Amino acid sequence: MRFEKKVWLSSPTMHGDEIKFVQEAYETNWMSTVGANINETERLVAEKVGCKYAVALSAGTAALHLCAKLAGEALYGMPKVGEGSLKGRKVFCSDMTFDATVNPIAYENGEAVFIDTERDTWNMDPVALEKAFEIYPEVRLVVLVHLYGTPAKVDEIREICRRHNALMIEDAAESFGASYKGKQTGTFGNFNAISFNGNKIITGSSGGMFLTDSKEDADKVRKWSTQSREAASWYQHEEVGFNYRMSNVIAGVVRGQMPYLEEHIAQKKAIYMRYKEGFKGLPVAMNPYDEKNSEPNFWLSCMIIDKDAMCKQVRGETDVAYVSEPGKTCPTEILEKIAEMNAEGRPVWKPMHMQPIYRSHAFITAQGNGRARTNAYIEGSVEDVGADIFARGLCLPSDNKMTPEQQDAIIRTIRECFS
Repeated sequence: MRFEKKVWLSSPTMHGDEIKFVQEAYETNWMSTVGANINETERLVAEKVGCKYAVALSAGTAALHLCAKLAGEALYGMPKVGEGSLKGRKVFCSDMTFDATVNPIAYENGEAVFIDTERDTWNMDPVALEKAFEIYPEVRLVVLVHLYGTPAKVDEIREICRRHNALMIEDAAESFGASYKGKQTGTFGNFNAISFNGNKIITGSSGGMFLTDSKEDADKVRKWSTQSREAASWYQHEEVGFNYRMSNVIAGVVRGQMPYLEEHIAQKKAIYMRYKEGFKGLPVAMNPYDEKNSEPNFWLSCMIIDKDAMCKQVRGETDVAYVSEPGKTCPTEILEKIAEMNAEGRPVWKPMHMQPIYRSHAFITAQGNGRARTNAYIEGSVEDVGADIFARGLCLPSDNKMTPEQQDAIIRTIRECFS
């Protein structure tokens, strides 16, 4: 079966209200980085998340960068021009994530140390984090991600940070609307960020937000994001700034999307549950979450194949090869079969410690320094959890415009891969 219209991994879902606010920005000529859409979107997001201040920015990455800058200055003071607030400092970071989480540490001249993943939520492993503090007791900053919209083990991570006098940046880019113990993600860190990228559960086509209860931090981010202009009638600058503010046009799209957040989450959850039901009897599992303490936003539905059901698969830097075996399959084969249907799936995030740009950086597992065991999963070891999930996992078509009939066809195709 081949779909006439492509089924996407996760594409924007528009409702009509968005264009009204974009039109309003056009008609009132507020096309720049100020206007009613920005003000209202910041208010709506802060209200939804439960924080005092939300600062609309050009991207989630911009928000994370300013989180890193704030954290560095809070810990080490204002740097010299060009040095970066984290210069020469190590920062513990979630390993299994998109590189937008990690790059802002490099922007501020810090050095990411990658913390391995745990299997319960596919997020940062608290045991590995504790081990990392034993190895690098001087570290004072942790960057935590909620992968694919699933909350991490927040209480355990925060407690470890507290005991080691470390601050935490919460990357909630993928988890807007998700909650942990009844509290929204994006409120647990000392500095917090969300994203409105085109594939997120609420989108502006681009955009992001810095979230905080600190007026001082919110004011700093507003200033930095508008090129650090001082309060003078001319352009006065006393520190480095950035062109990071969200446009009033983009904010109009986000503003129009906001009333539909819960509807989108419900649709995404239904997709996850249909996959879970449809895969019964197969040697696979869905991306897990803590059903007692957390409610994901189910942004992406993912699956992982049992080790014994994996056919041989080898990945290079940009190429991949596999050998078909009866009764077995692998992520590459499944993704190829899905693509033949005109549907989009993807491999899960390749862990940062496996990326060429960051291979010289330290990587800590629950057993300690894991750099020497980067490829251990190939030999059957599961010490390198992130690498193992990358080897056996994939992201499934999760678009909330996908019909149940289309999803059923995708499920049938995946089941056939195990024939």
